[in-house]
Amino acid sequence: MQGEQRKPVLTQNGEVGVTFIGHSSFLVQIGRLNLLVDPVFASWLIVLHRLRKPGVAIKHLPPIDAVLLSHAHMDHLNLPSLRRIVRHTRRLTGKAPQVIVPWNVTDLVADLGFSSVTALSWWQSIQIGNVEITLTPAKHWGARKMTDTHRGFGGYVIRNGGHSLYHSGDTGYFEGFHEIRERLAPRIALLPIGAYSPDSFRSVHTSPEDALQIFADLRAETMIPMHYGTFCLSAEPMDEPLPRLLSAANWTGVSPKVLPLVEGETKIFSRNGTSNEGVGALTARETA
Repeated sequence: MQGEQRKPVLTQNGEVGVTFIGHSSFLVQIGRLNLLVDPVFASWLIVLHRLRKPGVAIKHLPPIDAVLLSHAHMDHLNLPSLRRIVRHTRRLTGKAPQVIVPWNVTDLVADLGFSSVTALSWWQSIQIGNVEITLTPAKHWGARKMTDTHRGFGGYVIRNGGHSLYHSGDTGYFEGFHEIRERLAPRIALLPIGAYSPDSFRSVHTSPEDALQIFADLRAETMIPMHYGTFCLSAEPMDEPLPRLLSAANWTGVSPKVLPLVEGETKIFSRNGTSNEGVGALTARETA
């Protein structure tokens, strides 16, 4: 497998840290919590071989407070990875993290050793410390196999103080991103850019251009691309999505707001000054 692994850079008080692990997997540090979103560390997903290493080894993760799972597809909910994360945090702290899932996904994670399992419906929230986590709508589906189409799916908006981060999960483009902006106003948007070919796949996945439209609908300040370059899920060349995104971002004039991360890279955000909306302007500091 290609790629290198590194240790995540830890944040200071009042900062948000976003570490790209690979595919749709992220470590998010916010409000003194360590959150994992869709953590997949496996080399194989049945017949799918991972082409790039996870950017962070589980042994180098900080203690995890909660795991957020967007849906039950195997490239987002990997049972062996979740078991290892639980064991890792127990070794470090003596207690297990909690897990947050969409509706009707509880049975898949109930026996993995998490301290608690919380299932949310769209627009429902859970408060962990001073961090609010809300499940948001998406245009996708949640089946683990052909016969369990009852399972839920969605994205998450994570908010603490003046910080707000959105992980869309898997989604096609739909008008619901305007409502996500109006209700939750995320400033950092983690958006998928791969698995869009053939064109019919765009009913449940976004092309790079679709992702930029989502970014515009959200009126977020920073876009971090995801869901590309790790597993071969569709017909487009593996090395196409990111250059296509950057070209489209340049053409639309938003290049400075698009921040691709290599696996293992941490971007740390803080707020300086005050914007017209009364919230400090979002700035990122270098971590290497």
